[in-house]
Amino acid sequence: MISRRAAVVGLGAALVGCDRPSRGVAPRSTSSGPSASAPTPEAAPSASDVPPAPPEIWTRELTFTEADGGPQRCVLVAPRVPEGRRLPLLVALHGLGEARKGLEGGAWGWVRDYWLDKAMRRVAAPPLVAQDFQGFVRPRQLERHNARLASAPYGGLVVACLYTPDLLSPRSLDNARAFGRFVVEHALPRLGREPEVDLTRVGIDGVSLGGRLSLLVGLAHPREFRAVGALQAALQLSEARELARRTARAREQNPGLALRVVTSDRDFYKDEIGAYHAALERAGLAHEHEVLPGPHDYPWNRGPGALEMLLFHDRALRGG
Repeated sequence: MISRRAAVVGLGAALVGCDRPSRGVAPRSTSSGPSASAPTPEAAPSASDVPPAPPEIWTRELTFTEADGGPQRCVLVAPRVPEGRRLPLLVALHGLGEARKGLEGGAWGWVRDYWLDKAMRRVAAPPLVAQDFQGFVRPRQLERHNARLASAPYGGLVVACLYTPDLLSPRSLDNARAFGRFVVEHALPRLGREPEVDLTRVGIDGVSLGGRLSLLVGLAHPREFRAVGALQAALQLSEARELARRTARAREQNPGLALRVVTSDRDFYKDEIGAYHAALERAGLAHEHEVLPGPHDYPWNRGPGALEMLLFHDRALRGG
């Protein structure tokens, strides 16, 4: 068993139906013989070997009127922490399937459809197991996550799940400007008034449609964010070079901006995300790039999507 600290404060998906059609396109046990002597009782586990209890998760809904840049809706999801303690903030954007459900359905998408609250409980009470990832995890990847959690336990985030508008038709790198202004001019100041939120440590991430918009918003406003992530982002091959140029400009404004792009081996957008990754490498722009197991579908987002998002931003926003 991996040794962990007993006291951990922290939290305890995700898709998008399909944003485009598929391309044709997924205790140690022992036995012994009879013994004349009675078995020796096992020693009680030490405190360091007992996983922490999953935390209680709360949700809170915020409504934005036209006067606040809306109409818009946001659902906050976070662990209960001692009064006065503030957590880093992560803005999470959902996919196209939830965009079509309207403001309320979309804002609740990360909880109701992607099971974010379950992921929060699990990352706060390691070790993680393959079932937490809906089976979409490689043994070495699972070992790496648990080793990191053993050495640096999950600290916890407040996740702001904003309604994400359908900005895929027509697909343009410039049609998210109004949404980006809403995020930085209205949503972040409002979220900063919540007693649990530390507005000096903010990240943005999303899946599919949401992954596309998290890149467009995060790279356009790099001073507002410490970390930008994208899960199975709905990109096009023709956009890779321009996105790399925008990444370079963002790094000029914020050299410490962390960037992570994640795809999967059966993701509709694997090639497009790979092209963006290659363009970043050619430009010498530091970033993380992962190709994980699994499809572009709800089970993936309820497992790797939610878990990887939480673990990356907890690490990035805490400087780990």
